[in-house]
Amino acid sequence: MTTDSGNSYQNYREDIQLSSLPQYPDYTQQLNESSQANLAVSDNTVDKELNQVKTRLIEKNKSEPYYSGYTILVYSGVDRDRAFKTQSELNEYFPDINAEIQYQQPRYLVKVGKYNYKFESQKNFSLIKSQFPTARIIQDRFQREGFVTPLEKENAQGQN
Repeated sequence: MTTDSGNSYQNYREDIQLSSLPQYPDYTQQLNESSQANLAVSDNTVDKELNQVKTRLIEKNKSEPYYSGYTILVYSGVDRDRAFKTQSELNEYFPDINAEIQYQQPRYLVKVGKYNYKFESQKNFSLIKSQFPTARIIQDRFQREGFVTPLEKENAQGQN
């Protein structure tokens, strides 16, 4: 086994002149240029895909006759007179709020509003709750305005 001392490397010289070193491109400049180009392409790609998804959802929703949401239930019971009295009291206390009566055998329901999200109903709910303590927010299904069923379309075409 031989041991080398530092003396063997004493005459070693390396040429570190710029002409002898390899030339590499400026990567920071290229990186900045490529990231800006990718960002512009990426934004457009995502926007295009989001618009396609949005369009599909809109078309799907148009084909659905009902949507889920929330309403304020003020009265639920079998007493028809009490339901109409509750509706008239609601119109008296809150003339700008439209209350409607629904009959689901065997009970009458007095409901207020059609809200997509529960928090949208909170303002009217707090007003109504002050006069009608048993009122509550419930989930409900609503028919889309302007939705025409295939049977209705067929009947409309037959009448023309």
